[in-house]
Amino acid sequence: MTPSEKRPRLGLALGAGAARGWAHIGVLRALREAGIEPDVVSGTSAGALVGGIYAAGKLDELEQWVRSLTRVEVFTLFDFTIARGGAVGGRRLMELYRDRIGDPDIENLPRKFAAVATDLRSGAEMWLQQGSLLTAIRASISLPGLFTPVEREGRWLVDGGLVNPVPVSLCRALGAEVVIAVDLNRGRLARAPHHAAEVRAAVVRSSLADGAALLEDEGPDAGEPDPDAPAKAPIIIDVITAAIDIMEDRIARSRLADDPPDVLLTPRLRHLQPLDFAGGRTTIDEGYKLMQRSMGALRELMG
Repeated sequence: MTPSEKRPRLGLALGAGAARGWAHIGVLRALREAGIEPDVVSGTSAGALVGGIYAAGKLDELEQWVRSLTRVEVFTLFDFTIARGGAVGGRRLMELYRDRIGDPDIENLPRKFAAVATDLRSGAEMWLQQGSLLTAIRASISLPGLFTPVEREGRWLVDGGLVNPVPVSLCRALGAEVVIAVDLNRGRLARAPHHAAEVRAAVVRSSLADGAALLEDEGPDAGEPDPDAPAKAPIIIDVITAAIDIMEDRIARSRLADDPPDVLLTPRLRHLQPLDFAGGRTTIDEGYKLMQRSMGALRELMG
């Protein structure tokens, strides 16, 4: 099923969600295997990262890299800084992507793509549809307090999840008639942990919270948190990411109620910490299986 006037134009709205964003790779993989290629892609934060690289035709390279990521490699990509505006400069990460995919202009990509960012001064929702792909991605993923803001055309831009966590509206503005949306935050706040496995997940430290922890042995003998131990007080990065999760969940519910997609995918990723980027293998697989289960409904919509 290739882009054609004989079927509705298909759009993919990829939502924000930090490390949970690797699920977008699985969604795209399942669509490709079914012979379905979206006509337009919109993305916010992690969705902008995966969607932009897909639109540039580099999904295979991204998936191969993500599946091989270790916690130590993730830690080395974050160039911590004392500059005002954020703890991480993002230069190393962007250099990695530049080496792997280059830095094409958005308007020259093989597929129509746009990213969402937020104007830090006015709070306006910014749709980035032209210019450097990497600059658009870097602006869209600028999690407040973690990444430094990005200056673009006289504006300071931060994470698009502050205003439009699941950019269905942008997807339709780009010409999509049928929209698949991927909401990575749905269900994250549904209930407090009760069972041992959930307690264990709740007390796991973020993979970027403690640099020393990232250098420990990752083998089978590595220690695990005691499920019966009292929960530790959250550190600052946990507070920031949890607060943004809460905000994005509430905003996404409101915006999706006003502008619902035709197919809504909500990967089950409650266990995954927002900054656990080394957990890509299982996260990709969850997105893949979820899209496969929704393929029948999509084919009906596409005629």
